[in-house]
Amino acid sequence: MAIEVGTKMEGKVTGITHFGAFVDLSGGVTGLVHISEVADSYVKDIHEHLKVNDVVTVKVINVDQNGKIGLSIRQAVDKPPEQQQQSYPRGPRGGGDRGGRPFKGGGGGGRASFDDKLSRFLKDSEERISSLKKSTESKRGGRGGRRS
Repeated sequence: MAIEVGTKMEGKVTGITHFGAFVDLSGGVTGLVHISEVADSYVKDIHEHLKVNDVVTVKVINVDQNGKIGLSIRQAVDKPPEQQQQSYPRGPRGGGDRGGRPFKGGGGGGRASFDDKLSRFLKDSEERISSLKKSTESKRGGRGGRRS
């Protein structure tokens, strides 16, 4: 069977490392499931999700020029349509891409226009920058502070 991107197949976990798991597909072909592709939630220890000799369903997500095969367990699981729409990439701290803070709705119950979102973003940015400047100036003694 030819291995093509998007194909779902079963494989057997042959090895586990700190960065992922090696899965033996048909015909002695081995691919790697990166730790970020094991589950939808954050995986701190891959051993909590997989063991050697586990049989897993994987989806081929890439095949590079050297023949290395990238696999995903989480993409192989079919999700209901409402969950697929809500799986947006998030910022480094979780809730949205605003430094971990939830997005403030735009009043009026409807969706905020791009201009509204942009003006809110600029206002929030200015507030954050001014608070950063205040804290760094107080530490450095800026703006004519006492000097000995």
